Amino acid sequence: MIWLLLTLFSAFFLGIYEVFKKHALRDNAVWLVLLYSTFSSALVFIPLIAFSKWGYMDVQSMVYVPQITVKEHLLILLKTLIVLTSWIFSYFSLKHLPLTIAAPIRATAPVWTLIGAILIYQERLSPLQWLGLLTTFAFFYMFSTTGRKEGISFKSNKWIWFAVLGTLFASTSALFDKFLIRSVDRMAVQAWFSIYQVVLLAPVVFVIRRTMANPLPLIWRWSIPLIGFFLVLADFLYFYALDFEDSLISVVSIVRRSSVVISFLFGALFLRELNISRKAIFLAGILIGIIILLLG
Repeated sequence: MIWLLLTLFSAFFLGIYEVFKKHALRDNAVWLVLLYSTFSSALVFIPLIAFSKWGYMDVQSMVYVPQITVKEHLLILLKTLIVLTSWIFSYFSLKHLPLTIAAPIRATAPVWTLIGAILIYQERLSPLQWLGLLTTFAFFYMFSTTGRKEGISFKSNKWIWFAVLGTLFASTSALFDKFLIRSVDRMAVQAWFSIYQVVLLAPVVFVIRRTMANPLPLIWRWSIPLIGFFLVLADFLYFYALDFEDSLISVVSIVRRSSVVISFLFGALFLRELNISRKAIFLAGILIGIIILLLG
């Protein structure tokens, strides 16, 4: 299945994207990192939109951006609002939590997407998939006990709840993507989504920065534009996979979240975070549950 292979490559680039986010956010101004990283994504698509409109690009090209209707623009705008909400929560949580805690929380996104797929798209679970679902939840609960050893309560720590909310909004976006990609050209979705990120985010960041008492200055790092670049690569492959008629959003979401392995290894090997062995066991359990879901 080509769409499954595309999803695997998307997961790889998504893992690198998470690593660059962690690097860029360290002791840095979250709102400005978010704005400039989204701006770098938009810069990729502005020339593609222009060249497509002016007829300088072949209609059959994989990166051709067709003209779309006002209704289709509004659908993309709705997706952008959902994703930006997810990013705001996840960026703040990633700044304040160890990568080896934030990444596994994000890894549970396929579970919420799967539940949504059952409720919205009437996708049905086999007994094996139910086993995978329960396994994932069980190891996620055990994983929460590891946070307590680092003084991080999964009940009272607000950054944990930010991570959870970011994950839930990401799952909502994934469910909406299945409908969106079947309704609107995938390149138009990705291109205008990248543009609308900046359009919506820039005034919000301006107002927030002006009203903050002591806003952190931006520390420029090479990882900031690379966040946007690797997100473009990951999303291009992701939307391409969803464009296949036989693709399943529940499976795509599960495979894509295997990106957690890359970000977890980075946190363990380079950031020297705590309780790695214990976290690795519980993360392995979460991934085993996800693999069981995939096999089912």
